[in-house]
Parts: sequence; C-alpha cells; structure tokens
Amino acid sequence: MTARRKPRVRRGAKGMPVLSVIVPIFNEALNIENFFERLMPVLDGLKVACEVICVDDGSIDDTRQRIVEFNAQDPRIKLLGLSRNFGKDIALTAGLHAATGQAAIPIDADLQHPPELIPNLIAKWREGYDVVYAARSSRATDDPMRRAASWLFYWIFDRFSEVSIPHDAGDFRLLDRRVIDVLNRMPERSRFMKGIFAWVGFRQIGIPFEVEARAYGRSGWSLRRLMRFAIDGLTAFSNVPLIAWGYAGALVAFVSLGAGTYFLILRCGDGETGKHPAVRR
Repeated sequence: MTARRKPRVRRGAKGMPVLSVIVPIFNEALNIENFFERLMPVLDGLKVACEVICVDDGSIDDTRQRIVEFNAQDPRIKLLGLSRNFGKDIALTAGLHAATGQAAIPIDADLQHPPELIPNLIAKWREGYDVVYAARSSRATDDPMRRAASWLFYWIFDRFSEVSIPHDAGDFRLLDRRVIDVLNRMPERSRFMKGIFAWVGFRQIGIPFEVEARAYGRSGWSLRRLMRFAIDGLTAFSNVPLIAWGYAGALVAFVSLGAGTYFLILRCGDGETGKHPAVRR
C-alpha cells in the first residue's frame, strides 16, 4: 500500500506571498473593475499573503491605466506591461517568471473563469497535488462550429500525440512552486501552454466548473486564431505534421514516377514506329 503524501505546510516566509494570481490581459478595460470586485474578496477570505500580477499584453485601450489606479488602492495588485501584443501564452509565461508565491493561479479577467473557484483549487493543493486544473463541464455556450473544432482537435491530439492533455481544461489552474520552477527553465520559444502543463508531469487532478458569459466586450479568440492555436499545439506535441508531410512526399514521388514512366513509354513508342514530331519550317 502506497503511503499518502502528507499535506504541505503553506506559510509565507519573510513577507513572501503564498499565492500568486497571474492575469494575462488584453483590452479588458470594461471588465477589469468587475473582475477585481470579485477576485479581491476571494483572496481576502484565504487569509494568506497574495499577489496579483496583471500582465498587460500590449492593450490599446486604457486597461494599463486602470490597473495602475487599482494598484494605488491595493499594492497587492501589480502591473507587468509588455511592449506589444505577444499573445496569451507569452504573457502567461512572463507572469510565471514574475511570480514569487509558493503557488500560482493563472486566470482570465473576462470573468469566464470564476474567482470563487480559487479556494477549491487551493484545497486540492493542500491535499498534496502539484497541479489542480479547472475543466469546463460543458460547451453549451459555444456555437456548433467551435464545438466541432474542439472535438476534432482533441480527437487528433489523443491519437497522434504522446502527451495526454485533459479535455476542456485551459490555463485556469493552480501550479505548485516546483512546477513553476520547471516551467521557467524550459527554453521553448513557441509556448503551447496546455501541452506544456501536461508534459511536465507531477501529481495532477481536475475539478469541473461552469464557464460564465463575458460581462463586457468580445473575446479576442476568433475562429482563425483558435485554428492557429490548435495547429501550433499539434505541431509541438504530435506527429501529425511529420505524418502529413510524409504522405505528401510519397504522393508527389508516386505522381512524378508515374508521369516519368508515361512519357518514357511514349518516347520509346515513337522510336519504334519511326514516327517523329512534325517539324515546322
């Protein structure tokens, strides 16, 4: 019988935060106030030292200024501004490098990730899990095309990748400091975080949650960007590109061989019959 790991003691040392909340943000000026109104009371109820690292991914609205104003009211709220829009995975990577807590929780500012779930993530962490991911319980809020694209992505990934990623789990999760340190040492420039979170291993468990509707604004994830995101993931963590190019190369070789054989037969046939193409004068 395997002995169960004892719950870790969670204390902030010398004023260091126990929990780092990482918030990648891009043009969320309309949502940011509602987000903090729901997030900060949840953190207050944890009774542990916390920091909120807002990574502004090159917003062109007044998101950055709004964060500065909230920082003046609550110093736990910090701003990390990127020079331009690099994409969510790069913003999340920057936040993980800046996090100083014993655990970190990435969360979206559009309130589709409910902050009220954070105590549940921490409860599982205290049981000894290194990664506690939140998996959406349904995709009823997605349109049929997105649901079909999601199903196809996971179907391909499950069959051609050596890495098993949890279905319907995004960036909303708790990561232990040991996991954060491993992620920060990884040199990959193309960061498909869903795959990386699964690849690093450690003791992981999922908990379900209901995705909420955006309070304001529109999602920056268009179908085109989602398709590019899926292709990046399949390229990084599966054999699909190698298989596809292998079949494409074999097809080109077969067609070339067939065409060459066909023209060779025609040439030989012309030689045997003594026929020659007409010569224009």
